[in-house]
Amino acid sequence: MSTLTLSVDDAVVSLAKRYAKKHGISMSKMVESYLAAVAEPSARATADMPVLRAVRGILKQADVKLYKRHLAAKYRLADNHR
Repeated sequence: MSTLTLSVDDAVVSLAKRYAKKHGISMSKMVESYLAAVAEPSARATADMPVLRAVRGILKQADVKLYKRHLAAKYRLADNHR
């Protein structure tokens, strides 16, 4: 195992520590999961990312038709403002 020193904004570190504590994961594991995902974005590496585990299954009850209507209205509105 290697040691890595990073310079990160204090506010980001604070938020990340809060997230790590809430989800029972170490900062090292969060950074390692992220680096693994961007270095070699395999299905296994991205499936292990804490952020993805936290949101997995959240849209199972989503109304697809409602979402499509939302997107249509959103981008129609965007086209009108060009």
